[in-house]
Amino acid sequence: MIVAFSVSPSGGDPDGGVSEAVARAVRVVRESGLPNSTNAMFTNVEGSWDEVMDVVKRAVFAAGEDSARVGLVLKADIRPGYDRGQLEAKVERLEKRLEVE
Repeated sequence: MIVAFSVSPSGGDPDGGVSEAVARAVRVVRESGLPNSTNAMFTNVEGSWDEVMDVVKRAVFAAGEDSARVGLVLKADIRPGYDRGQLEAKVERLEKRLEVE
């Protein structure tokens, strides 16, 4: 499964930034050893249901260390039998389709 998620703790700096808290969450993901990528909006992580949900849970708690509440947006691609390799493979299939057109 691939999960794209975003955490948004309440509070942050006076300008509304939450990068310090988000960095704690992304660190949890990167240290998990699961395939992952981060962009301006989401962090993607790939693995089995239990692996991914454990990492997301730990990332949410890490982001919320200094906050009274944390918002979580999560989107999952659940495809039985595909626990690894799809994070890149899905993009490669798309790029091949774009070359054909």
